[in-house]
Amino acid sequence: MSTTSGLHDHLGYWLRRLSDEVHGRFEAEIGRYDVTVSQWGVMAAVFHGHGTTTAVARHMDIDPGAVSRLVDRLIAKGLLRREPDPASRRSVLLVLTTEGEGLVPVLAEVADRNDAHFFGSLDAGQRARLEGWIRRLVGEPHPPAP
Repeated sequence: MSTTSGLHDHLGYWLRRLSDEVHGRFEAEIGRYDVTVSQWGVMAAVFHGHGTTTAVARHMDIDPGAVSRLVDRLIAKGLLRREPDPASRRSVLLVLTTEGEGLVPVLAEVADRNDAHFFGSLDAGQRARLEGWIRRLVGEPHPPAP
């Protein structure tokens, strides 16, 4: 009998499987609204006050260039627009259109249902502990500031 660990012996395998399941189901659900998970992330960030490409990139922990491409796609869909920043001629603000503003709560509800589907069997304490462990493992021990 081998003492070499197998694929199913690795927690990383199970975390990836869970992530793929959660992401895949959510992507399919919001795809009905012609939005990707990444685009929803940008919309949610702007909705919650992260009004520049840099602020969105920092909030989502992704490259600002990737955010710019996502913003371009959202603008093409009529969900977001760029506006000059009245406080700085060199800055541009990201602003949800009326359609985008109305869609964010709808997509957040889809996200909430997706979370409930996968994590609804956990009580509040278990869920908080799981989130705490995940944040610790990715190097973010405290919830991010809004």
